[in-house]
Amino acid sequence: MPLYISLMKLTEKGMADIKNAPKRLQESEKAMEQMGAKLVQFYMVMGEYDYVAIAEAPNDDVALTFLLGLGAQGNVRTLTMKAFSREHFAQLLSKQG
Repeated sequence: MPLYISLMKLTEKGMADIKNAPKRLQESEKAMEQMGAKLVQFYMVMGEYDYVAIAEAPNDDVALTFLLGLGAQGNVRTLTMKAFSREHFAQLLSKQG
């Protein structure tokens, strides 16, 4: 399944309700699973971003739909990148002439 890496920043709303963040994360993980996606790793980080999430989804449509719903809740803003494994990267390069 395609892999997605999301960098997230808490909004003022998300920070004001930070105590409920673990519950929101559990709810988000359940929502992902219902869409056929999976949270692979999740980290709270220090620096420019507050969270880093690594997830798998069956396709870009599912990933985008989930991320739009997450953003609509107003607790975080995301920057998401589609990731390619080392093996997939090598496979793509091997197809070049």
